[in-house]
Amino acid sequence: MTMPADPRGSLATDAPHPPHGGLDVAALLSARSGSIDASGIRRVFDLGATLENPINLSIGQPDFPVPDPIKRAAIAAIEGDHNGYTPTQGIAPLRTAIRQLLHDRAGWAVDDPSIDAIVTSGTSGGLLLAALALLEAGDEIVVPDPYFVMYPQLGPLTGGRVTTCSTYPDFRMTAERVEPLLTDRTKAVLLNSPSNPCGVVATESELRDLVDLCRRRGVLLVSDEIYDEFVFDDALEHGTCPTPARFEEDLLVIGGFGKTYGCTGWRLGYAAGPKRLIAEMAKMQQYTFVCAPTPAQHGVLASFDLSMRDHVDAYARRRDLVVEMLGPHAEVARPGGAFYAFVEVPPHLGMTGTEFVERAVEKRVLTIPGQVFSTRDTHFRLSFATAEDRLREGLAILADLLQG
Repeated sequence: MTMPADPRGSLATDAPHPPHGGLDVAALLSARSGSIDASGIRRVFDLGATLENPINLSIGQPDFPVPDPIKRAAIAAIEGDHNGYTPTQGIAPLRTAIRQLLHDRAGWAVDDPSIDAIVTSGTSGGLLLAALALLEAGDEIVVPDPYFVMYPQLGPLTGGRVTTCSTYPDFRMTAERVEPLLTDRTKAVLLNSPSNPCGVVATESELRDLVDLCRRRGVLLVSDEIYDEFVFDDALEHGTCPTPARFEEDLLVIGGFGKTYGCTGWRLGYAAGPKRLIAEMAKMQQYTFVCAPTPAQHGVLASFDLSMRDHVDAYARRRDLVVEMLGPHAEVARPGGAFYAFVEVPPHLGMTGTEFVERAVEKRVLTIPGQVFSTRDTHFRLSFATAEDRLREGLAILADLLQG
């Protein structure tokens, strides 16, 4: 039998071997893998592990435990032998509850046959499934800058192209800023409100304008609403988180349970929107994640009867503390939700965001450089999802550094 030619070299036994006789893994890796850098957030976590008694204002995770009713429901599911696969789209009671949530919040009809929902492995899973279903080589998606760290990677992961929309200095992704970026290859616009890393909440008028723009240009609006329950009173409209779903059903809403209920490690999210798109996302899930974790799906059913308002109000007080202590020394866009602040390093300090974060590390305070979330390196992100006494201590150190 004739062996096909090996484009990497001869198959002869005297061909050069990789160092130490091992497999040359580097020669096998894809360009896709090489184009994706490890998250700068992980680097800060690793650095924090080397410090004694660090003040960690870097982690994007709630500092409260999962509510007992959710824990008990998940435990009951495990003990009741709900440990096998679920349907790819998720268990029916949870999908129904998600549709009811969208009815209550946005007015979507629970029984509308043109709309469907899928339970995903976290909101990141939902974002990836949507990108896989929508994008191919040459297609474009517009995302905000600053952005959640995953957004730029949706390009390399799918072959599509990510176009960033600068939202500096107020961090608002408006139709006026988005429209010049749209081309005949634009498939989607990705909105994140409340945002990570800025905590900014879009207003109803801003959302309506984005909906109108996307409708007029035939582009899908994808609304990442992972922090939808973490909206402070001064950013609420109609008693709930502003959402573009109030004005349009031909869009994709992506939400989740980890941030709201402290179960980030359960990896549970959802996507809801046009039935045809959800069906394509389900195909992608079938051959990747298969289904979201089964006990977690049963567990979060208990979440729909819970209010997290006490925790949200506590975070609002911490937000106020951040603005009070850092506002006199730096530009801080007032967060309307989530649990982050994106702080500008004062130009007179002559430092990048990364350099400032390094100075803060020397004082035992962990934050994240702005360049992790942006094409610029002028800011840093801090999380106020930490105990108030530790937050106050860390803010005092940061305020001192910001004064130079």
